[in-house]
Amino acid sequence: MHVQLNHTVVHASDRHLSAEFLTAILGLEVGAPFGPFLPVDLGNDVTLDYYEQRDAPIQPQHYAFLVPEEAFDGMIARLEAVGVTYFADPGHTEPGRTNDLFGGRGAYFADPDGHNMEIMTRPYARP
Repeated sequence: MHVQLNHTVVHASDRHLSAEFLTAILGLEVGAPFGPFLPVDLGNDVTLDYYEQRDAPIQPQHYAFLVPEEAFDGMIARLEAVGVTYFADPGHTEPGRTNDLFGGRGAYFADPDGHNMEIMTRPYARP
């Protein structure tokens, strides 16, 4: 059996702000609203569906994006241009640095609601 992730909901205090932030950094586009959701198509038949949550605090989650090596520097430059600090580690203790895990490059940064976003050019090695 072959199972694929189709979409996941990302809770946000402002779905437009959060979706536009992510697409600006990753070089993507925000899709047309679909009911209460604002989708970001990741290009592999998966969408992040931003949903505005106003009745409770946003619980930060972790989202990791496998990105092309040739796009990585541009993403870092866009983070710097908007004044968002990136980190080499998921705990955000190494500011302004990238990592070289698994022979690639990676970085972590927070979105407007504190979700821990990760960009990486190589997937994690699995046993």
